[in-house]
Amino acid sequence: MEKAAVTKPQEGKKAQGKPRNYDLGNGINRFSRARMFHKKVVEKKPVTVEKQIGGEKNGQTRTVLLKKRRSSYPTADLIKKRPSKKCFSQHVRHLRASIVPGTILILLAGPHKGKRVVFMKQLKSGLLLVNGPFLINGCPLRRIHQNYVIATSTKIDMSGVKLPENLNDEYFKRVHEKRAKKEEGDIFAVKKTKYVPSAQRKVDQKLVDSMIVDAIKKSGEKKTMFAYLATMFGLRSSQYPHRMKF
Repeated sequence: MEKAAVTKPQEGKKAQGKPRNYDLGNGINRFSRARMFHKKVVEKKPVTVEKQIGGEKNGQTRTVLLKKRRSSYPTADLIKKRPSKKCFSQHVRHLRASIVPGTILILLAGPHKGKRVVFMKQLKSGLLLVNGPFLINGCPLRRIHQNYVIATSTKIDMSGVKLPENLNDEYFKRVHEKRAKKEEGDIFAVKKTKYVPSAQRKVDQKLVDSMIVDAIKKSGEKKTMFAYLATMFGLRSSQYPHRMKF
């Protein structure tokens, strides 16, 4: 090993030697952090002590623990209290900064993929409430995850639009009736029930559509916006979404 170079001490200061670990150049040290850790001198505290035992038959030494062990141990480990995990319904919902009420979104999944819709609000479950409107492109009030939409730079002023309070996650849940037990001769008699929107759903759809159409008319670009929402989104050859600005 290299000898440490001793510098001449100044007045009132102790002599300092060269440190064991130093920079070899380009930020590389002579010893690694793990090597320096093992070089540390750690004083180990004694755990046992030898005691002289007197007596005619016990004249020897015994190794005795400094800290005595417990006299009794539990038969089973105690259950540690751990904080309960939050359910999915209690998670904090986040929303992309590019999605605000009135933003025109492009749907990427579902039966209405490729259509341009208007973002209304974010529900408690984190899903987005969107609307076509149905009068323009046939897309009704729907819920969709934000991972399956493209946010465009086109927006509609929704400051004067007040949505009904009943438009929540419970509003969009479908009621599934329990199947009856199969009996002989009923194999082909059971038919799948087709979804039919309720009367309340139709009333709410017309109300929301009218509010969005009124907001578009106030913007001053009525014809352009109607044509934009009615046009399906698609890509041609040599067009890449990650290079396009929506």
